[in-house]
Amino acid sequence: MTDSKRRKGLTVASALLGGVLVLSACSGGGDDDPKGEGGDSTSQAKVDEAAAKKSSEAQIKITPKDGSDNASINSAAAVTVTKGTLTDVTMKTAAGTAVAGEISADKKSWKPSAQLERATAYKIAATAKDSDGRAAHENASFTTVSPANSFIGNFTPEDGSTVGVGMPVSINFDKAITNKADVQKGITVSSSSGQEVVGHWFNANRLDFRPEEYWKGNSTVTLKLNLDGVEGADGVYGVQQKTVSFKIGRNQVSIVDAQTKTMKVTQDGKTIRTIPISAGSPENKTYQGQMVISEKFKETRMNGATVGFTDDDGKGEYDIKDVPNAMRLSNSGTFIHGNYWGAKSIFGSVNTSHGCVGLSDTKGANDPNTPGGWFFSHSIVGDVVDVRNTGDKTIAPDNGLNGWNLDWAAWKAGSAV
Repeated sequence: MTDSKRRKGLTVASALLGGVLVLSACSGGGDDDPKGEGGDSTSQAKVDEAAAKKSSEAQIKITPKDGSDNASINSAAAVTVTKGTLTDVTMKTAAGTAVAGEISADKKSWKPSAQLERATAYKIAATAKDSDGRAAHENASFTTVSPANSFIGNFTPEDGSTVGVGMPVSINFDKAITNKADVQKGITVSSSSGQEVVGHWFNANRLDFRPEEYWKGNSTVTLKLNLDGVEGADGVYGVQQKTVSFKIGRNQVSIVDAQTKTMKVTQDGKTIRTIPISAGSPENKTYQGQMVISEKFKETRMNGATVGFTDDDGKGEYDIKDVPNAMRLSNSGTFIHGNYWGAKSIFGSVNTSHGCVGLSDTKGANDPNTPGGWFFSHSIVGDVVDVRNTGDKTIAPDNGLNGWNLDWAAWKAGSAV
């Protein structure tokens, strides 16, 4: 045999031998695998199976889901577990500040103890165990809704207060509302008297609620704000979840007659006192209409320049720093208040004011026996002052809390639902 033939034969033999070796390595057959299952005890399937047998059956769920933004500050954060019980839950801000929370009695859930902060990143780490004591772990991070992407409603009256029969529920939103129907549906106002209560939008930021007639005396009104997660405008969500209630006091309505220059104070339909007054002069008539007392000040400053009454030098036609027993009737500056600077003879005989209703009083607001002192002490926020016969126009219903100057049909027409 020549050398070339020998080399060729060796090459063929080597190739055949290599093929046998490759076939043996890839086939998985032979005496070590008589069942031909395609693997041994170290195969991935068996490894996974063994790992599954050792892992906890407890399944933890954290909401909101990891990576969420615009999360609610009220109800979004929560941890629950199935097939197990919670053993530990921690919640912190991204800066490391701990957030208090509590695991439920059955150890199936956890939630924060207080409302979260807006525009804040939070991290939650939870541990649970199954019936065999095997531990499971879960982690999530999320960010709460920012002020720019959320809205709140500032409401009056306050929770627990006692107010007069004319007090509407007035809500002023800090963002313009375009989805008015959705927002209004998230708000309910009810009365223990059973009166129908309807909302009225004055503009994109203000929504008031009232019944057809004044609230029934001594009733209770409840306001529920279920606005958490409600989209008030494109990309702007509510964050409030709140219930408040307030009491309606006795029915007091005071009727001011600018012609007779008197005010009849009635409670529950009976006149309890008639007081001489001085209303707006012929040049500065007082608005007519049903006005609601929105604020009370034992003493306050009144400067004509703030409401457009100025002299040639630009200063106010009047600037009284200690007006006694003043109660606001409009946002534009209409008050009913005590007057110590005018002659006592004007009250009941001549209208001299710049548009307010004046009552005789003393400087210092410390005499409860004057007409101004008596009326102040017998009035509460929400009482009605019904001004008549001034010769001026009726006050705009959104100038103060004066929606009673819309009839019921017009009021209901302003509802979005």
